[in-house]
Amino acid sequence: MHTNHLINETSIYLLQHAHNPVDWYSWCDDALQKAKEQNKPILVSIGYAACHWCHVMERESFEDVETAKLMNEFFINIKIDREERPDLDHIYMDAVQAMSGSGGWPLNVFLTPNGKPFYGGTYFPPVASHNRMSWKDTIIAVHKAYHERKNEIELQAENLTDHLISSNSFGIERSNETQAEVVFSKEKLAEIASNILQQADKEWGGFGNAPKFPQTFSIQFLLRHYYFTKDENALQQAILSLDKMIAGGIYDQIGGGFARYSTDKKWFAPHFEKMLYDNALLISVLCEAYQLTRKEKYAEIIQHTMQFVQREMLSKDGGFYSALDADSEGVEGKFYTWSKKEIEEILKGDSNLFCELFDVKENVNWEHTNILWLPVSIELFAKDKNIDIEKLKSSIKDWKEILLNKRAEKIRPQLDDKILLGWNALMNIACSKAYAALGIEEYKELAICNMLFIEKNMQHSNDESFLHTYKNGVAKIDAFLDDYANLIQANIHLQEITGDSNYLLKAKTLTEFVIKNFCESATGYFFYTHKNQQDIIVRKREVYDGATPSGNAVMVLNLYYLSIVFDNTNWHNHAEKIIRSLSKIIIQYPTSFGCWASVIQIFFYGFKEIAIVGTGAEKYLSIILQNYLPNKVIQSSNVKNSDFPMIKGKFNEEIVGFYLCKNYICSRPVYEIGKFLQLCNS
Repeated sequence: MHTNHLINETSIYLLQHAHNPVDWYSWCDDALQKAKEQNKPILVSIGYAACHWCHVMERESFEDVETAKLMNEFFINIKIDREERPDLDHIYMDAVQAMSGSGGWPLNVFLTPNGKPFYGGTYFPPVASHNRMSWKDTIIAVHKAYHERKNEIELQAENLTDHLISSNSFGIERSNETQAEVVFSKEKLAEIASNILQQADKEWGGFGNAPKFPQTFSIQFLLRHYYFTKDENALQQAILSLDKMIAGGIYDQIGGGFARYSTDKKWFAPHFEKMLYDNALLISVLCEAYQLTRKEKYAEIIQHTMQFVQREMLSKDGGFYSALDADSEGVEGKFYTWSKKEIEEILKGDSNLFCELFDVKENVNWEHTNILWLPVSIELFAKDKNIDIEKLKSSIKDWKEILLNKRAEKIRPQLDDKILLGWNALMNIACSKAYAALGIEEYKELAICNMLFIEKNMQHSNDESFLHTYKNGVAKIDAFLDDYANLIQANIHLQEITGDSNYLLKAKTLTEFVIKNFCESATGYFFYTHKNQQDIIVRKREVYDGATPSGNAVMVLNLYYLSIVFDNTNWHNHAEKIIRSLSKIIIQYPTSFGCWASVIQIFFYGFKEIAIVGTGAEKYLSIILQNYLPNKVIQSSNVKNSDFPMIKGKFNEEIVGFYLCKNYICSRPVYEIGKFLQLCNS
């Protein structure tokens, strides 16, 4: 009799497997202990709710009674939601990549009873095909090898674990050479820009070949590079990338929001799942693009995407959900695609114009249906058809609303309703940046409300530590480095848009907590996991910027920013030590270290310290925030007694003073906002 142990889990992904005939456990002491007692290898299978091939493998293998019988007999089987346990996913993904040269999800890895990996891969088919062994043959072969060549396998597991420990220092310079090198220079920043542009697709935007991911960090670097240097090539590529994504099928033309990536170079056919973090990062970079270019289109897309997030990814008590599945009714993209006949029935006489604009064809434009996208811009289309552009834009708005209402009647993709701390913090930052760029009060309220939700539901009651995941009133799993780094950053942004210095005090407390519990004293880097965590074989230092920014990169920026706010030289030196030791690899491979590249940029140009002080200071805050100042530290105060170094002693009851400072050396106060903005941009 099998007993599947997942029924009381909160993760949608784990619950999807709760009725498999496999004796699944979550990653827990019971399962790990059982493996040791029974001397059985562990099979760890890792995926996530919005993962298409994870569903395929479940259907083909984990729901098959014969296959499950073998798995139950030979292994202790553990299912992991990679979004709940990114620490384990990082470790075992590294192991599989070291063994096979590639990785992905579902990730299936075999461990010795003490948790050390010895074999693994990604998707295994039910019958052998395309040089892939079948899943059944794989588990039989692994079982046989483990019992017949146990010493060999244990040695392999030890060697692989040693490799994971040593490769953990990849790219980190230990010598003092980098300390003496000129890292922060115009030449190095030009080299980073050039290396990013070498990867650029000059026709369709983005970087590299299909599949194409948004790569928002590279776009952000290029926008800022243009701001600092007026290099037109950087601006052109950043704008082209955003414009082509906005016109593509990766962008939900009807409901707003972006899918995770495009399967082709034109951004036409997405993999339809929508992740919270992608939308947060894209909103953030679109805010910078809008502040820099003042293109109204970017303001519209920010608002459209914010509407999507509020409508489909926001819980009633202020937390943001994780993801929407790619599939509905078992078909990828069904919710988002249309037949020409459907459009004709819904839009009647306007359907011809709509179909021409959005490339909807009788004989379909993708598989058995149509993806909506804009092969030519709305402006060019209007010119070509001799239609008034404003009239066309108004019609498009109406059509989208009609189709959105009609789409709401369809069966929706599944929502992954767990609430993750780090991703919520990224969305919180996006709300703050959207308020800063557009001045829409609702976005500020959303950020404040979300932070209250986080503090109420995801903070340990007995100390300043936080939990990683929340659902249905239960928060669990100690938070990881990314969670804290992004949360500190969110508090920094909240202080900027509200003027409430309590957010800075929270950021300071959290930073002290991270240094105490995550920092490796020899290098200054931060481990991904808390020093007290016991259930992992390696404490990893994550330095790559993946789909989300590296926690180390965000912490370096936090330390630098807060070192100015609190006049803390140690934090500045700590940040500089880390960035110097990784600088060679950042400059060489900036598309893999995009967030880091922006940190080097900020270090070179330094922060502009902006203080707005005096009775009524808060009413000038949003005016300054709407300007593009990517390297600013901003504090405002309408009270006299402030101990913050940037604003101490500057209060004037009669008039609001604006101060622009660098390294605490301030220009004379300015009392007119217009003049001050000229000074900031000079």
